[in-house]
Amino acid sequence: MIEPTESNPLRVILADDHEIVRAGIRRLLSIDRRIKIVDEAENGQDLVDTVSYHKPDIVISDIMMPKLNGIDALKKIRDLKLDCYVIMLTAYEDSFHLENALEAGADGYLSKDINARELIDSILDVIKGERVFSKSVVRLIKKKGASTSELESTPVVITKREQEILDLVAKGKTSQYIAEKLFISVRTVESHRYNLMQKLDVSNVAELIRYSILKKTTE
Repeated sequence: MIEPTESNPLRVILADDHEIVRAGIRRLLSIDRRIKIVDEAENGQDLVDTVSYHKPDIVISDIMMPKLNGIDALKKIRDLKLDCYVIMLTAYEDSFHLENALEAGADGYLSKDINARELIDSILDVIKGERVFSKSVVRLIKKKGASTSELESTPVVITKREQEILDLVAKGKTSQYIAEKLFISVRTVESHRYNLMQKLDVSNVAELIRYSILKKTTE
């Protein structure tokens, strides 16, 4: 796991076709000296080339960009086999783009409505191996077609252990099986499952399974 410090900051590349948006993100991230923007890209092809050259720790990318969209750029970045995390930061909160981004290997999917602290926290969570989503995106998974004006944007963090349990629940495994598989107690499994339901705002295991299926990602 990367341990960013002021003397050894996370190296970040921003990609968005609007310069004013990139300037805004630069300003937001400038409050934390553990994060350093090393370059920017205004289209998807430039992003791939820039990532290949700099080999950054983190990429923050829009989806709709000229020459190559953010999702296709993400696929090409994954082909480079670099140790690089990619967060999609976009105004597009719909199932089509979300699922395509996750299948392409996105480490997070955030709404552009989030504030500076939420964006910084999401970056720091991603480098711990966690995936981050805006709460609006989580609700979209449950309720397709919801008006974005009705949704919140606070990121939801799913820990590695919670992800393991979520995957096993989605496969229909019992709490007893999960406990034995992960060498933890049944009570701990139930506690993690309860926390997942609270985070994702779901009320039963069926909804957890639905979330897991819609959220499927490539390894």
